[in-house]
Amino acid sequence: MLITGETGTGKELVARAIHRRSCRSPRAFVSVNCAAIPRELIASELFGHEKGAFTGATQRRLGRFELAAGGTIFLDEIGELPAETQVALLRVLQEREFERVGGTGAIRTDVRVIAATNRDLISAIAAGQFRSDLFYRLNVFPIEMPPLRERKEDIPLLVEYFLDRYARSSGKNFQAVSNTSLELLQSYPWPGNIRELQNVIERSVIVSETKTFSIDESWLSRQPQGFGSSSPLELSGRLAAQEKELIETALRASGGRVSGSSGAAAKLGMPGSTLESKIKSLRINKNRFKT
Repeated sequence: MLITGETGTGKELVARAIHRRSCRSPRAFVSVNCAAIPRELIASELFGHEKGAFTGATQRRLGRFELAAGGTIFLDEIGELPAETQVALLRVLQEREFERVGGTGAIRTDVRVIAATNRDLISAIAAGQFRSDLFYRLNVFPIEMPPLRERKEDIPLLVEYFLDRYARSSGKNFQAVSNTSLELLQSYPWPGNIRELQNVIERSVIVSETKTFSIDESWLSRQPQGFGSSSPLELSGRLAAQEKELIETALRASGGRVSGSSGAAAKLGMPGSTLESKIKSLRINKNRFKT
């Protein structure tokens, strides 16, 4: 499962909700931020290591995949994985087994893998930074989290939730929400999405001295440079163009052949039927690549 969306849209919350509502809920939910772990340690963190595998490995250590056995592992910022770890993860998804760092025996695993990223993985594939076969293995069930500016009808409910949460923790009691503040919250584009909204509500609760909740408009006046330069429609068009370019490159290299060991589908790491569907939807003339 692959969850995509801008930073702050609540991708990990969605992953946790999926885990809680599944038959795996009695087992562990293990979260890993792939961007927060040094490149040289990420393989050990995910798959564990044997004693003496490297300097400082004084004892055997179980990796996150073993800790998540029977449950769910959430791989946040999956686009930051180094190339060698991408290969190891691909093996886990394909064969359902892995080896500890420094180990020789394969370990079977039964775990749901949920990955998330705010990166454009299609562009990363085109740039040679992310494996296409790993992308299509992860993208079995894609979920796209819309930014908060595209679902402003949710803002009153979110305000109510965060206000109740922080009011209780600070021992305050609000009897109403200022209509002016609520309109201001709904008109703001929220470049930081729900995380930014949550921080604004918490800050407002801390400094508020009245029974009516309100916010300071000046807190919402600063936008990150470059925000809003591309509309969602423009972004979608660019992604489609990049995917089309990637498929055409594979077709050119395979002489227009789609299936088979030397076909474009094999080069892209996806089933032939999936590639045929994409070729049709992107209106690619595969015949012009035949040699």
